[in-house]
Amino acid sequence: MDRRDFVKTLGTGALLWAVPGALSSTSSALSQDQIESRVKELLARMSLDEKIQQMSGEVLGNIVRMAEGYGKYDTVNTPANRRLGIPGIRFIDGPRGVNLKGSTCFPVSMARGATWDPNLETRVGEAMGYEARARGANFYGGVCINVVRHPSWGRSQETFGEDPYLIGRMGAGMLTGLQNHVMACAKHFAGNSIDKSRHFVNVRIAERTLREIYLPHFKTCVDAGVASVMSAYNNLNGYLCGHNPHLLREILKGDWGFQGFVISDFGLGVKDTVAAANAGLDIEMPSTMHYGKKLKQAVLDGKVPEPAIDEAVTRILRQKLRFSHLEDKGGYSLKKIAGPEHTALAREVAQKGMVLLKNEGLVLPLKREQIKTLAVLGELADTINIGDKGSSTVRPPYVITPLAGIQAKAGNGVKIVYDSGQNLGSAQAAAKEADAAIVVVGCTYQDEGEGYDRLRLSLSDHQEQLILAVAKSNPRGIVVVEGGGAIIMENWKDQVPAILMAWYPGMEGGAALAEILFGEVNPSGKLPLTFPRSPDQLPFFSNTAKEIEYGYYHGYRLADKKGFEPAFPFGFGLSYTQYQYSNLRLNQKEMRKSGTLEVKVDVTNVGQRAGEEVVQLYVGYPGSQVDRPVKELKAFGRLALEPGETKTLSLEVKAQDLAYYNVEKGAWEIEEIQYPLQVGSSSRARDLLTETFRVTGA
Repeated sequence: MDRRDFVKTLGTGALLWAVPGALSSTSSALSQDQIESRVKELLARMSLDEKIQQMSGEVLGNIVRMAEGYGKYDTVNTPANRRLGIPGIRFIDGPRGVNLKGSTCFPVSMARGATWDPNLETRVGEAMGYEARARGANFYGGVCINVVRHPSWGRSQETFGEDPYLIGRMGAGMLTGLQNHVMACAKHFAGNSIDKSRHFVNVRIAERTLREIYLPHFKTCVDAGVASVMSAYNNLNGYLCGHNPHLLREILKGDWGFQGFVISDFGLGVKDTVAAANAGLDIEMPSTMHYGKKLKQAVLDGKVPEPAIDEAVTRILRQKLRFSHLEDKGGYSLKKIAGPEHTALAREVAQKGMVLLKNEGLVLPLKREQIKTLAVLGELADTINIGDKGSSTVRPPYVITPLAGIQAKAGNGVKIVYDSGQNLGSAQAAAKEADAAIVVVGCTYQDEGEGYDRLRLSLSDHQEQLILAVAKSNPRGIVVVEGGGAIIMENWKDQVPAILMAWYPGMEGGAALAEILFGEVNPSGKLPLTFPRSPDQLPFFSNTAKEIEYGYYHGYRLADKKGFEPAFPFGFGLSYTQYQYSNLRLNQKEMRKSGTLEVKVDVTNVGQRAGEEVVQLYVGYPGSQVDRPVKELKAFGRLALEPGETKTLSLEVKAQDLAYYNVEKGAWEIEEIQYPLQVGSSSRARDLLTETFRVTGA
């Protein structure tokens, strides 16, 4: 809202909020000293009721909004304080775009994780933040950064992958863009990686595993300045996450020095007034069930100390003031929502996130001059399929399906024959008469999403039969797979020459897909999670157990530990060109514990097409005194290369990022050992160049 609407709503106290004692506005961000001074002044003027009001979602208004459909019509709010002119929180959600009608629908977070491009993700966050602010929001809940420990998790599509370093970099990129317009919220803190049982399961995680695997990406986002963190629904080591003092007070607010506020997940994120308030849960959302009057009574009864209330309100006011200059910032136009700039960005992200998994015989890209008839097969080819319909729902003004995108790009000389594939004989006949056949298969919101998990990791029997039928009829069969996570392909992947992982590619996905298929865009995506050959290559998963243990190993770490070869490794992705790595060098062979290692590698495009390559750096710990992964991702970067061009990429590794968590000492410890360092095109050993270095001294 603009300044006049803000004042009209709250009264002239709104002006006193930003500048106490002066009827003038602030158009620039306040300094930290100004913020802290004004927080103290406001806190001193507030009654206990007013303080608790800051910690409690609107009761009636939010219930009505939720009943109408989450994110369908309006923001979800906390009350404004009219006397002091303090604006309420106006929350809106959406990991793939603002979940109000007409918003830009970007590819799901998993697809964006496959870009391995934090700068691109900042641009996505910028667009989402703009659209959220234009709709009247000041708080965005779309930074989902949970680890995918098992691909059955129904909300895998909402996060960036399996690796905490990659997730952290992408999450920090997203929130950086968002916070140019709104406060951002990182979620769900922590250990949330099962959906059906999320409201009752107790997740057991050993302290070292918690610190090294399930929390580093949250720490990255905290260090990047995220305004808020949302607690998870699940229990963690016997405590509901929103009641967990070790998680919220000791680690988040203590060890990490987090200055923002903690908000509950909606509905069942708080179950006990006293436990939540004393643990450090600052705001109950979406409506007041356990805070409000119950919290006030708990304070009066001495069960919750008033300083705990003051601390929570301090955190809330601090972030509201930090972003107060945006409350009266003009220039937001509804016309820009899902306009040319944002939809072009959605298309670019879809192009860079699709992963070419197989391309035998260089079937791709398709050459129009060699194709008179192209068969496009499968129900999903002509289906709007942009992801889950839970809290991440986006309702864009249009969606380009794969069939529509292919029809638009094929050109007048190519005849497109579409068959839904319901009748295998009909589809097989269409494939036999075509010069090439594209089969679009995968998952939908009916297979995976919020509240349920995908227990079958392969495609449906019918989809697999369709692929095999086409493979028998046409040697140029191309399989396009949609979905939010890893899919087991062993029953058919050796029978087809080309496989392209398209994920849930957003509103412009069909156009991006066609541009890759016809070679207008060179694929550059890399897998942000491991694709296994079978469930035997995965950790234990149950979405009905009341208790489950998350171990230290999953994904590529587990593959390395057990010595098995996955179907497609973490970080893997092909291109229409080829890249050659050489001349790996380090600026030093010994690094002190306070030091930073500079790593350089030369990458040459030895093919015939321009392209972009994602360079990955891993470090191992063979001499460690504790059990550690064979290797871990520690840095990455993208290079754009013309045919024949060589560029040098420089990456950095800080010694502190090599530390393990010493549980006995309650501290991070850097070992004075020799570390193998590997750089290459994926996590697969044969794709990596190797050097070594040592850490010594303080």
